[in-house]
Amino acid sequence: MKKKIVSILVAAAMVTVVGCSSSGGTTTNTKPGGGTTQPAGGAAKPTIGVAIYKFDDTFMTGVRNAISAAADGKATTDIVDSQNSQPTQNDKVDLFITKKVNALAINPVDRTAAGVIIDKAKKANIPVVFFNREPLADDMKKWDKVYYVGAKAEQSGTMEGELVADYFKKHPEAFKSKDGVLHYVMLKGEPGHQDAELRTKFSIKAIEDAGIKVDKLAEDTAMWDRVKGQEKMAAFLASFGDKIDVVLANNDDMALGAIEALKAKGYFKDGKYIPVVGVDATAPAVKALEEGTMLGTVLNDAKNQGKATLNIASALAAGQTPSKDTVGFDITDGKYVWVPYKKITKDNAKDAQ
Repeated sequence: MKKKIVSILVAAAMVTVVGCSSSGGTTTNTKPGGGTTQPAGGAAKPTIGVAIYKFDDTFMTGVRNAISAAADGKATTDIVDSQNSQPTQNDKVDLFITKKVNALAINPVDRTAAGVIIDKAKKANIPVVFFNREPLADDMKKWDKVYYVGAKAEQSGTMEGELVADYFKKHPEAFKSKDGVLHYVMLKGEPGHQDAELRTKFSIKAIEDAGIKVDKLAEDTAMWDRVKGQEKMAAFLASFGDKIDVVLANNDDMALGAIEALKAKGYFKDGKYIPVVGVDATAPAVKALEEGTMLGTVLNDAKNQGKATLNIASALAAGQTPSKDTVGFDITDGKYVWVPYKKITKDNAKDAQ
C-alpha cells in the first residue's frame, strides 16, 4: 500500500514539473550583436554602447545628455569617455562588442579611425551610428549598417561669417584701421577636423562674399578648448592689440576663452569692444550674448543630434532599416542625417534654449 502511494505521488510530481516547464518557458529573439529580447509582454530594451570623444567638451556634454534623454523608456545606454584618445576608444569598442551590445553609437576621436571600428562592428554584426565627427566617405560605404548624424560644417561657417558681415555693415565705424579692411584673428579647432577646416574656410568666404575685404592677422588652433582659447587670444593681443577688428572662433568654448583674455585687457567696458563670434550656442555662450560680450553664435543642435543618434541606433538594434517613419528624421543618401544650424544673437537667444 505504501509503495502504491509513493508511486502515485512521484507520478503527480512529474506531471507538475512537465506542466510548469511547458507553460512557464520563454523563447528569445536574437538581435544584432547577439543580444536578446524577450517576447511581447516582457520585452527587454536594447543596449546601445555609446563612446564620446571626451566628456569635458561642453557641446558633446549636451549631445550626451540628449542621447540619455532620448533613450528613456526606449533603450539602455552604456556611455563611456574615450578621454580624447583613439586607442582608448578602440578598447571601449572592443569591450562593447564583448558585451554583445545591440548597437554602437560612436563620436570618434579621430574620424580617420572609423574604418577600423566599422570592420570590428561588421564582423560582430553590430550596427554602428557615428555622430558629430564624420567618417571618410569610403569608410561609410563599407557596410549598409553604418550611419552618420551631424550637421553641415560649411553651413555653420557661412552663418558665422554672415553674423560678422552684418555687424560691420551696420557699424562701419568698427573698422579700427578706417581702411574698410577687416583685420581678423581666427581660433581653430582640432587640425584636420572637418568642422574646424570648413568653419574656418566658409566663415571668411561669407565675409568676402558680402563685399568686405579681409586681412588675417593671426590663426592658431586652440583644440576646441576654453583655456587654450584664452591663452591663444592673449598672445594675439600681445602681438596685434587694437589692430584686431574681430575674433572668429570655430566653437563657443574657444570664443569664451578669447572673451576672458579680452576682459583682462579692459575690453567690454568704457566703450572698448571687439566683436567675438563662435559656434554651438551653448548655455555659457548664450549668457555671454545676453551680457553683450559675445556678438553672435550659431546653434549646433545638440538636442536633435543626440535624439537622431539614439533613434537610429534603436531602429538598427531592432533590425529595422532607419527611415523618416522609424526615426523621425530625414535620411540623405541612405546613411546621413543632417541637423540644420541657426544664427543666434542677443535678439533671439531664447531660440537656443
